[in-house]
Amino acid sequence: MQLSDIITAPWAIIPEKLLEIQAVYATHVRGEKVDIAAVEARLGKSLERDNQGYVIRDGVAVILIHGVIAKRMNLMMEISGGASSQLAERDIRSALDDAGVRSILLHIDSPGGTVDGTETLAELIHEASKIKPVVAFADGLMASAAYWIGSAATEVIAASATTQIGSIGVVTSHTDISKAQDAAGIKTTEISAGKYKRIASHYAPLSAEGAEMLQSQVDQLYTIFVDAVAVNRGVLPETVLEDMADGRVFLAKQAKKRNMIDRVASLETTLSHMATGVWPMKNAEQTTAPVPAQPQVAVAEDVRMDIDTLKQDYPEIAAALVQEGAEAERARIQACEDASLPGHEALVASMKFDGKSTGQDVAMAIIQAEKKIRADHLADFRSNAPQTVPHAPVPALEVSAADNTSLPLADRAKTEWDASEDVRNEFKLFDTFLAYKQVEEKNKSR
Repeated sequence: MQLSDIITAPWAIIPEKLLEIQAVYATHVRGEKVDIAAVEARLGKSLERDNQGYVIRDGVAVILIHGVIAKRMNLMMEISGGASSQLAERDIRSALDDAGVRSILLHIDSPGGTVDGTETLAELIHEASKIKPVVAFADGLMASAAYWIGSAATEVIAASATTQIGSIGVVTSHTDISKAQDAAGIKTTEISAGKYKRIASHYAPLSAEGAEMLQSQVDQLYTIFVDAVAVNRGVLPETVLEDMADGRVFLAKQAKKRNMIDRVASLETTLSHMATGVWPMKNAEQTTAPVPAQPQVAVAEDVRMDIDTLKQDYPEIAAALVQEGAEAERARIQACEDASLPGHEALVASMKFDGKSTGQDVAMAIIQAEKKIRADHLADFRSNAPQTVPHAPVPALEVSAADNTSLPLADRAKTEWDASEDVRNEFKLFDTFLAYKQVEEKNKSR
């Protein structure tokens, strides 16, 4: 899929992110290419990320879905941060086949993405949840296509009260580049067969028929989106339309009231629940019987116990405790190893021998490190993006108010030509500017 194909395809994404992507595309259209080698040199690593994979913590496979979602990874997604729905499908299938995985956590922080590929991934998650529990964990933002995917999980959990959920809707766009081509001295002539083949061509203004066709496509995709959420959340499509799908983004507690998520809990609490099946009381969010008070046991004040006394009076118990501690430490180190992810070996090594870090701690540290990598990629890309060049407005042509219609044709033409001298000077200045820019671009390419 080419960059232009992604731009013109329907999107399920928050509007602000789509504008950012369209700005990248505009840079591409102007012919300003990204220096891949320079970007990799600044980042200190290759932009290839086909080894997306997952980490395992206490039987829970953690799969990251961060940034803009597209079917296949491309350069724009790699630089600005993004996820491939095809790689996510691969990782989910692998986790389903992994005997060491009892459940799956999708760690989602995404504004959405292309419609293409999203429905297939959501259907896979829906089917996977019938085999192993799948939790969609929204950490920051789960909007549009990301919510389409997340709603298919067994349970949807938000990390905090400030987590943003929703933006259910579909958007597409039409870009008329004909004037830009005119300015560049380019004219594109399209030859097509079929009434609707190029009814929304980018080389001409959008016609009423073209706008009607695009709106029809968006409406159909929106219906598919709404119906999918209704099935995933176990409600009627009318309920989705009324309570969830007006395009707004809701904070976590609002989303819960609208049945868009199931609870609010931290990542640590969620992973612990998935490993043990138990929610802490503060996150249980259900009515439970009060725990009966335990009778107090009297303890003699002169009873004392320390390790030396234990070894002397109860050597078997002391030996058993030492053995149990050794096994627990080996299990802790092994859990840290299981949570490892290529590229984070040094981080795992520093944590697994500190005597306290758990597999969960390592997994969380890796997730934070991955988020920082993506944030750094985005910041670097934005800081190195080419700046727009302001253009001086062309002054309006001033026409003499004098009535010269009675003059001979030659005299009248000379009068009007003399009156347009300022405009002709402006065009000469603009031609000089273009010639200068061409020389400047040639010098840069050497």
